Amino acid sequence: MSKAKVIVLAVVEQGLTQTEAARRFNVSWRWVHTLVSRYRADGLDGLEPRSRRPRTNPRGITDPVRARIIELRTKLAASGLDAGPATIAWHLSEEGIDPPPAISTIRRTITDAGLVRPEPRKRPKASLHRFAANNPTKPGNPTSPTGPWPTTPNPTPGLTSRS
Repeated sequence: MSKAKVIVLAVVEQGLTQTEAARRFNVSWRWVHTLVSRYRADGLDGLEPRSRRPRTNPRGITDPVRARIIELRTKLAASGLDAGPATIAWHLSEEGIDPPPAISTIRRTITDAGLVRPEPRKRPKASLHRFAANNPTKPGNPTSPTGPWPTTPNPTPGLTSRS
């Protein structure tokens, strides 16, 4: 049994006041009042969790516009023309749909319709292997100026090549 049902039954059947129920169950009085009001209006079904999603979206696109976006995408792609969201927005504005939906909305619409081929965003793991060439100045390297062979001793004693 949910906490909401327990609170309402404590108020309705046990005779607790809404304030006492709020203190006992560590919730606000306003929430207890809301639960009791829902119970009186709809019974125990009114205590089920409700969706928090907005009922309407004033900036959403209508079904005819959505259908036109999908139609333009398929028509432009079949013709071999650019069928991206910016192009579709331009075509919609030329048709008199003013203002046209945002480019991000058009992109989301054609993606949800399955008209966009998904491409990976991550680099392949093979690209993470770093290439490093041999150091040409390192002694022992066959291409080193000194070569892999031992160098001859300095012909003048006491002088070094770094002086």
